[in-house]
Amino acid sequence: MKSLRNLLGLLACVAAGGAFLMLLPGQTPEPKPAPEAAADAASNMRGDWPMWGGDPKRNNTPEATNVPIAWEVGEFDRKTGEWLKKDSSNVKWAARLGSQSYGNAVVCNGRVFVGTNNGAGWLKRYPAEVDLGCLLAFDEKTGELLWQHSSEKLKQGRVVDWPLQGICCACYAEGDRLWFTTSRGEIRCLDAAGFHDGENDGPYKDEANENKDEADVVWVLDMMSELGSFQHNMAACSIAVDGDILYGTTSNGVDNSHINIPSIDAPTFLAIDKNTGKVLWTDKSPGANILHGQWSSPAIAELGGVKQVIFAGGDGWVYAFKAGPEKELLWKFDANPKTAKWILGGRGTRNNIIATPVVYDGKIYVAVGQDPEHGEGMGHLWCIDPTKRGDVSP
Repeated sequence: MKSLRNLLGLLACVAAGGAFLMLLPGQTPEPKPAPEAAADAASNMRGDWPMWGGDPKRNNTPEATNVPIAWEVGEFDRKTGEWLKKDSSNVKWAARLGSQSYGNAVVCNGRVFVGTNNGAGWLKRYPAEVDLGCLLAFDEKTGELLWQHSSEKLKQGRVVDWPLQGICCACYAEGDRLWFTTSRGEIRCLDAAGFHDGENDGPYKDEANENKDEADVVWVLDMMSELGSFQHNMAACSIAVDGDILYGTTSNGVDNSHINIPSIDAPTFLAIDKNTGKVLWTDKSPGANILHGQWSSPAIAELGGVKQVIFAGGDGWVYAFKAGPEKELLWKFDANPKTAKWILGGRGTRNNIIATPVVYDGKIYVAVGQDPEHGEGMGHLWCIDPTKRGDVSP
């Protein structure tokens, strides 16, 4: 696995009011995917980690051997923030991120992509004090910044775009393209090479400039303006892709009253042509039953002979659709007891699904919880049989 031969892992270390992305060198491991994961691992045989969870089943378990498990990240100059490499061990390079980084690192074709905020101030036109959602691309071998995609804050304020959160998803990368959910409630397709290839890929041509340290946008789907969604605090879905179809969520949620749903008829789940950005189908099942926000990410797997896309809704239900260009609901599952009730502040027994569904050994696993700022809440961990149909709730 090419990337894993040079990579033990990626981590962010708090330093000088910011964070660093660190690449840890490893030995030369060989992939040994489990039989059931062979198809998913096919695209990762070079050692790439092209999406949240590594593959569409979202199991976050890389298959590798001889991976080192000991390292020392070293020290940082507290005045300048400079990484002192001489004090480190088993670390190949470090690169500065923003002050908060929720977007998990993705590795594909010699590049590392990570979502963060603008605390690093990489671009001259956007000093570090300008709040942005940033997707950064680094050279996998050297840690050199290749380009930055910048999402300016929404004018509606923190109810839809909370300060300093940055890009809160992991992108999906494949070949010379990547796709991700911006902090502005958009799904964007970018040229993974940026403007380093000397071309402005389209149809989108409205970039502020074509500097090599900025992103080359291919197409944009603005879910707020085009689909009518109203994200609560942040759009955070790490999209999944099967063939030419991209699956994601709008993060549609409540307003700052935490009671009213401004866009009750807006979709939650959607399927998009990844090449053009055309919406193939949408679904608004959570609708009036959205509890708070919708920040989960979909998983994809063939289960019981049927390729399924598994979404976790903001109503506390899990929904599975048949993968493809036509919408077909296969089953749904209430991840809360039937007697559970939603009460603000964690005082109730009904809860959200923020976690990503995980597929393992033919079963779906999903955890229930909520935003800890609203209390601890009641938690559950469910195992679901995805071969059944209809309402499969207990």
